[in-house]
Amino acid sequence: MSSNEFRFFLSCDINLPVTFRVEKLEGTLPSTNSPTGIDSTTEERKAELYVECALYIDGAPFGLPTRTRLESGGPLYCWNELITLSAKYRDLTAHSQLALTVWDVSCGKDDGLIGGATILLFNNKMQLKTGKQKLRLWLGKQADGSHPTTTPGKVPRHERGELQHLEKLANKYERGQIQPVDWLDRLTFKAMEKIKERESLKNGSSHLYLVVDFCSFERRVVFQEAGANFLLSSPIASSNELVIVWDPEVGKINPSEHKQLKLARSLSRGIIDRDLKPSSNERKIIQRILKYPPTRALSGDERQLLWKFRFSLMSEKRALTKFLRCVEWSDVQEAKQAIELMGKWEMIDVCDALELLSPLFESEEVRAYAVSVLERADDEELQCYLLQLVQALRFERTDKSRLSQFLVQRSLRNIELASFLRWYVAVELHDPAYAKLFYSTYEFLEENMIKLTAGVNGEEDGFKKWQSLVRQTELIAQLCSIMRDVRNVRGNTQKKIEKLRQLLSGLLSELTYFDEPIRSPLAQSVLITGIVPSESSIFKSALHPLRLTFRTANGGQCMVMFKKGDDIRQDQLVVQMVSLMDRLLKLENLDLHLTPYKVLATGQDEGMLEFIPSRSLAQILSDHRSIISYLQKFHPDEHGPFGITATCLETFIKSCAGYSVITYILGIGDRHLDNLLLRDDGRLFHVDFGFILGRDPKPFPPPMKLCKEMVEAMGGAESQYYTRFKSYCCEAYNILRKSSNLILNLFHLMAGSNIPDIASDPEKGILKLQEKFRLDLDDEACIHFFQDLINESVSALFPQMVETIHRWAQYWR
Repeated sequence: MSSNEFRFFLSCDINLPVTFRVEKLEGTLPSTNSPTGIDSTTEERKAELYVECALYIDGAPFGLPTRTRLESGGPLYCWNELITLSAKYRDLTAHSQLALTVWDVSCGKDDGLIGGATILLFNNKMQLKTGKQKLRLWLGKQADGSHPTTTPGKVPRHERGELQHLEKLANKYERGQIQPVDWLDRLTFKAMEKIKERESLKNGSSHLYLVVDFCSFERRVVFQEAGANFLLSSPIASSNELVIVWDPEVGKINPSEHKQLKLARSLSRGIIDRDLKPSSNERKIIQRILKYPPTRALSGDERQLLWKFRFSLMSEKRALTKFLRCVEWSDVQEAKQAIELMGKWEMIDVCDALELLSPLFESEEVRAYAVSVLERADDEELQCYLLQLVQALRFERTDKSRLSQFLVQRSLRNIELASFLRWYVAVELHDPAYAKLFYSTYEFLEENMIKLTAGVNGEEDGFKKWQSLVRQTELIAQLCSIMRDVRNVRGNTQKKIEKLRQLLSGLLSELTYFDEPIRSPLAQSVLITGIVPSESSIFKSALHPLRLTFRTANGGQCMVMFKKGDDIRQDQLVVQMVSLMDRLLKLENLDLHLTPYKVLATGQDEGMLEFIPSRSLAQILSDHRSIISYLQKFHPDEHGPFGITATCLETFIKSCAGYSVITYILGIGDRHLDNLLLRDDGRLFHVDFGFILGRDPKPFPPPMKLCKEMVEAMGGAESQYYTRFKSYCCEAYNILRKSSNLILNLFHLMAGSNIPDIASDPEKGILKLQEKFRLDLDDEACIHFFQDLINESVSALFPQMVETIHRWAQYWR
């Protein structure tokens, strides 16, 4: 027996009818006026199409043609119909071909022909074609079954693009000829969809394609006429050509390995496993596994190792999430044992509990355990994660899950949590796939809040609390109405401002003095009593956002910006992460004077932002020529560094360091001098986060968003203050790296959201975020890495000699 021999079926031995599936028609139908013309906007008729399928053997028809059912409506025509011919595979010859013609019965007799295409059933290697085949139709021509045919469905080689090559590979993948890699497959198919859209836009509707799916067999089918002599030497055995053999069992579970795995995990081994202790080498491997980020999947050997030593790992709280990933949840007994162990495990941290609420864990017991851990978090910490916890409701199996009940119960005790929960849930009601689930939580919150009785210390009863939250929605609706009226005003921004103040003083004068104070949607502790028309304005922008000044119940004022026509959920997420990172840094006694202003999305395309009095770097440089000159105006000190107070300079340096690190980690893009703002006390902060996780509309973005003017304000790249800036950056970076699991878990929970830069490709975005933490390095190596990163970015700002450096320098212009 030759070593090159492989297994196959012979066509002459298959006593089964020829079967295939007519799937769909791709492209736009020809217009009614010209059979060969294309009109993408034709609405004269609703086509009713069917496909006529005929088998030709050696150029002669074999049996009667078969027709699909009628498919009407368009623009997509999808039959997905299984066709079985009278001929059998053993009857086929090497030149057997299928003639497929598309007809339209809604036309007259002469115009009913759409087009046809012909395909050979065997390829040039004499192997039966299997899987999906995309045939180009010859418009206005009936499929020709003669040999050679005049209507070949195969796209000519010189016309094939990237898409045809990818579709061929996808066909192999579906037949099991390409080994699946789950995470890579998801990324690949998404990329293919984008290429498909691009190709369709480029090519327009110049061609129609018919997609058919030929059935597959367990092994390849090779053409052979009955009675052939197999004692002759095979050309495969004597040639030196490389032969590709398809193994249908690749990627499938090995029965013997599966049996061994079941025995290794059987309940009877539980007694033995209790006393097992890992060796020093196994302990090292386990410790390495426990340091894996939550985004990393475990290999089969790693999963087996953690299961084997599960009893000895119960005192290691970090190991629980990794252990639960090892469980075969489809095995009832194994799942039951895992849940029992989970209850006895060392209590995990809140940040690890967030991982158990991700879509990876479907077990209701596991998710309930995660909620029980979250119950230990105080309200301040819970508010840091509330946005993600609301998103985690998407992955629950029931409308009134343990997570939903927990969020509502905690909100009943804290009006600020209740307000944010209500807004976060209300925004998601626009998502039709999950609207019912989110509405259930909204309804549950309303029902339980209304039942609350008044407190002994004069606290409002539940009905009044709920009404106060509803009045926030009414206020937002009135602001939306104002924006519509203001936008309709023709003229410059000044005329729109006049219209705004006119509305507030006239038709909508009730907004200047509320009947009852309303809790600010941005901060429930602030009671607003009305809008001050004379101090309200409109920003010069395409969307004309409002800048509103509210009176507060304590006699003060608060300013907010209201936007309509822009999705600010991404800004809301970024500012939440800035606020969280500020908290993490302060817990390590590092205050970098960040400005996590409040942002609240009140709809899919509207929201409210806290307005912080400040000026953009573009304005400052235009009026004062440098940042130092501007700060000297507010904090002059003859004896201080650069003529300003040491406190002011320190505040500036720290805020620059904080935002440099945060914008690097989150991959914030589209930075320019208009979205870098500076407060009078020296605090620098960023706004407008339309591009995150590495996306940037500008070419060649530098790794660190550090502009030349910021470095000059520190005395230049050689000054002691710049050295201090780098020290703060490295310290902050290492502190935030310690909480990388928390940040990654929070972004993982956002994977199902409709936030643009996450929804487009969640896996890719989270992997980019993970890369920024450089978890492969220790703290000391990370200091060197980050310093090199800063030096690399700063060198791009000054000696513009190298091409890449020159390009980075252009980024800020």
